[in-house]
Amino acid sequence: MNKLENTIYSDIAGPAPRHHTTQVKVGDVAVGGGAPIVVQSMTNTDTADIDGTIAQVAALARAGSEMVRITVDREEAAAAVPHIRDGLAKRGITTPLIGDFHYIGHKLLAAYPACAEALAKYRINPGNVGFKDKRDTQFADIIEIANKNNKPVRIGANWGSLDQELLTKLMDENAASANPRDVRAVTREAMVQSALLSAARAEELGMPKDRIILSAKVSAVQDLIAVYQDLASRSDYAIHLGLTEAGMGTKGIVASSAALGILLQQGIGDTIRISLTPEPGGDRTREVQVGQELLQTMGFRTFVPLVAACPGCGRTTSTTFQELASSIQEFIRDEMPNWKSKYPGVEELNVAVMGCIVNGPGESKHANIGISLPGTGEAPAAPVFVDGKKFRTLRGPTISADFKALVIDYIDQRYGQGAKVPVTAAE
Repeated sequence: MNKLENTIYSDIAGPAPRHHTTQVKVGDVAVGGGAPIVVQSMTNTDTADIDGTIAQVAALARAGSEMVRITVDREEAAAAVPHIRDGLAKRGITTPLIGDFHYIGHKLLAAYPACAEALAKYRINPGNVGFKDKRDTQFADIIEIANKNNKPVRIGANWGSLDQELLTKLMDENAASANPRDVRAVTREAMVQSALLSAARAEELGMPKDRIILSAKVSAVQDLIAVYQDLASRSDYAIHLGLTEAGMGTKGIVASSAALGILLQQGIGDTIRISLTPEPGGDRTREVQVGQELLQTMGFRTFVPLVAACPGCGRTTSTTFQELASSIQEFIRDEMPNWKSKYPGVEELNVAVMGCIVNGPGESKHANIGISLPGTGEAPAAPVFVDGKKFRTLRGPTISADFKALVIDYIDQRYGQGAKVPVTAAE
């Protein structure tokens, strides 16, 4: 092996060790300190709509969101929070609720102590917690209430609502410098300082480090990477990652995955949110699914069984393999909330649905259970492989239904309660 090959292989050995951070408990969920990276999300309902918010939090929790943030922007919303918490509990849902506060959070938490008690964490934006002389007092008010209720806080700086006094001060210092930096670099520094100075102030007010999480969200990928690298190098607080205003559809997914993927690979990040703009009438749970898939494909966690499927080409003019792969993936994701207790370990299952003989048998052998469907010009036979060995050959118009039944049988035999009986090969 030459020097270049040695370099390549050493570079792809795996992710960097996790950045050491202090562990924070949010309800029953551990964040940081080596705990698994947590997926969270946020509702877009009017929090004052108790039933609507309960329904959406329940859907997000069922999809796998381990914490859910809700907007608390006015008195009606604050009054609704304990009813939302109680309504979820009646459904058996104990997912921690995070209160998102801007401008008047100090007033709402003071006026509605039941809201302060019901929330598992408060999110504070140092850019709008208060302005001028009121900023320190209003920030202190929230920290005092958090301390009284033993609640953690996320101090979340945001590019779109940055502390303007701090930014102006740093810009003035930069202009007077002998070697002034780029404006974007100064703005990134203001983001990091805003988070760190606020965290230091919270500690001065009696909040322990193990109840503080920091974030510094921007909407440009390269800026986000630079900000979080700097934040991680200068602190050991637990860190929440997210690309703010990521956008819609593939743009939002690609941008978030690119930014967060790089940071996670470098060991930075204890909890993540994929901030997707839903399509009109779209499903809010999509952001949870993308967050889970990002962590799973990078090898940090496992949430649901993976279904590998080829992209298709001129050899696979039939859409059977596409329909089958989609059907199985949707079936698995829909059933996972019920399977968590019934089939422990099923999230590690690998299924392959391939469209022709070129890579089909090989990929199928690598999966726990896989099928190689006939491509264009191939004999109408579909070999099925189980744990690397040929198990059966399916033929006829019911190939899809037959393979789906085999997957269900495999799950039941391998992950069901009682003895794990291996599936026996048969022709």
